[in-house]
Amino acid sequence: MPFSQLKPPRQAASTDVLLVLLPPTHGEGIASQLASTNASLDRLQTLLEPAIRILRINEASHPAVVSSFHATELPAFVFLRQGIELWRHQGLPDDEAIAPLLLRKINS
Repeated sequence: MPFSQLKPPRQAASTDVLLVLLPPTHGEGIASQLASTNASLDRLQTLLEPAIRILRINEASHPAVVSSFHATELPAFVFLRQGIELWRHQGLPDDEAIAPLLLRKINS
């Protein structure tokens, strides 16, 4: 389902967070991939507000936080509710699939 057809959730759940663990921004091809990822995250945040807050965590700035999640591939996405991990995806998910999946998680 395209982003434009999704409806935002009705109730805010202040403790739902999608952590996005990002690779360092140096290296060949990383900058353009990061720009594309950030654009997708901006669209996703617009759809999921106010129910899910997206937090971007760069490995270069916060290596201890990223390593604490034991991500083997970056970017990695970790959905948390009240500090409990409900869903994880390593690598770039399909833009069209992640929003409906997260919206279903909110209601479960």
